[in-house]
Amino acid sequence: MTAAQRKKTMKYLGKGGARATGAARLWSALALLTAIVAHAEDVATQNLHQSMDDAWWTGPLLAASASTLPQGHFLVEPYLYDVITYGRYDTQGRRVSTPHENDFGSQSYLLYGLTNQVSIGLIPRFGFEKASQGPSSSNVQVGDLSFQAQYRLTQFQEGHWVPTTSIVLAETFPTGKYDRLEEHPADGFGAGAYTTAVSLYSQEYFWLSTGRILRTRLDLTYTFSNKVSLEGVSVYGTGAGFSGRASPGDSFTADSSWEYSVTRNWVLALDVVYQHNANTSVVGNYATADGGDNPSSYAIQENSGTSRSLGFAPAIEYNWSPKIGIIVGARLIPIGNNTGISITPVAAINMVF
Repeated sequence: MTAAQRKKTMKYLGKGGARATGAARLWSALALLTAIVAHAEDVATQNLHQSMDDAWWTGPLLAASASTLPQGHFLVEPYLYDVITYGRYDTQGRRVSTPHENDFGSQSYLLYGLTNQVSIGLIPRFGFEKASQGPSSSNVQVGDLSFQAQYRLTQFQEGHWVPTTSIVLAETFPTGKYDRLEEHPADGFGAGAYTTAVSLYSQEYFWLSTGRILRTRLDLTYTFSNKVSLEGVSVYGTGAGFSGRASPGDSFTADSSWEYSVTRNWVLALDVVYQHNANTSVVGNYATADGGDNPSSYAIQENSGTSRSLGFAPAIEYNWSPKIGIIVGARLIPIGNNTGISITPVAAINMVF
């Protein structure tokens, strides 16, 4: 209100003008205060509701993304880990001590956005076993190599319930050593089988009461392999003089992950992984000598039995930008049947170009 307007108001109000003007000023002050509070609440609400662009991610340790890369872009994500095995769960789930073992390894995702809906890539693996009893690996070994193709079915949109979903097909080729390991049994880092994996990936975003984003993933994978011809010492537990084949059992994995965006740069992550492996059978013959010049053999048939495990992988992420970040954590397997007891420290860097 201008000075002229105030004088005009006094003129019309007469003797009661001073009290009326004081009331007007009070109401004006209250109105201004209300406007300021309302604006502050709007700003707070906007700040409370974290935007998707303000959340940077590397992804959790284990669950792969349901999103595909933009056309023409690359993703490079090398992992380094150490599988520290110090026991086993028997078929009844009881803990059994075994010699301490470290399996150092690397697994790298090298992906390319063929189109906005299709990504392709390969996953090379390398490893080195350090055993507390017996010989370690002779040197760093090449593991099996996987090729994969991912097709995005749906895309998440804020305000809608439909998650991002993808179908993923992967084929693993037996490029790693798996048999004829008489001289260096710890050099076996392959399975010897052509393995096909069919997966359904999903990814969803939720806004919590804090206003921060919780990103969730659910990856379901079923794998099956062909039969493997074996000679001598192998990763399937056969010894010198063996000749036969192995039939690896099918496998099912369900991986549910959560990532909480603490700040734009820092993220807390957790994977919960259930895995079921069907029986693997080994049949064949061991060559023997009868004391003369005539060799003979005897047949064997062995079964691994089914195995189950429940693992957890907590981790923390730090992202320098939307395109580069690191993650550090560990996978633990505290529950299982007929499977190893291990803890696996893991570190990875995620880069998009």
